[in-house]
Amino acid sequence: MASKVAELTKELVEPILSDLDLELVDVEYVKEGKNWFLRVFIDSPEGVDLDTCTAVSERLSETLDEKDPIKEPYYLEVSSPGAERPLKNLKDYKQAVNKNVRITTYEPINGEKAFEGELTEVSDNQIVLAIKKKNKVETVEIPFEKVASARLAIIF
Repeated sequence: MASKVAELTKELVEPILSDLDLELVDVEYVKEGKNWFLRVFIDSPEGVDLDTCTAVSERLSETLDEKDPIKEPYYLEVSSPGAERPLKNLKDYKQAVNKNVRITTYEPINGEKAFEGELTEVSDNQIVLAIKKKNKVETVEIPFEKVASARLAIIF
């Protein structure tokens, strides 16, 4: 059910975002405690501010009220994915080349399931990371089918 709500919301929010030259990063419909939350994450090359999130929230709320696809009460949240935004599709990965990323995998690669380093290459079936280990840099190739999660990483 949650995945159906998320998919329907994606369909409803895309025209709104297109009108505003915004990008849909992700939609999630989750239960936390006794409350349901419909979260829509948006972005643009310039970033998004509170006014932008409010405008999208108001338009999406009107559309959701009109279509009424969700029967139980829920909270609608529209926000930026933040500085450590998730990487969800090939376009996201390509935009993240030469940036630091944090990757977790479903199964170990070279004995590890968590990687942090610079994304150096993206192809249709894998990504390549340059990972600093002590005084050297190691290259790790990670097939897309093994990626459990990926996000930009802010390193201080």
